[in-house]
Amino acid sequence: MKSVEELDVFKLAHELTLKVYKVTAEFPKEESFGLVSQMRRATSSVGMNLVEGSMRLNSREFRQFVGIARGSAAEVSYQLFLAKDLGYISKQVYEELRLGYERVGQMLTRLTQSLDNE
Repeated sequence: MKSVEELDVFKLAHELTLKVYKVTAEFPKEESFGLVSQMRRATSSVGMNLVEGSMRLNSREFRQFVGIARGSAAEVSYQLFLAKDLGYISKQVYEELRLGYERVGQMLTRLTQSLDNE
């Protein structure tokens, strides 16, 4: 398998993480230790779990980390929904990021399936 950093799912997840960091920089200061912190932790968790899992001894262990990454992507999707409803992000920004995380989720599902076939 190629380096995890070369996988399209990693590249997209990293790009979305950078966008979430930029967007959350504009949130109200009172959210610094609340929603901002949670969103940043969850979005960066996607890439971190892919990197950590790729260094495990076998594909079964890697698969477990891919599952955790999928969970983190779903968590970010809800956090984006909440941020939109709180008025912290526009509907347009929400839709762009939501679609990105939906795509990441699909890609992670396919990665899981490919690991099942190894």
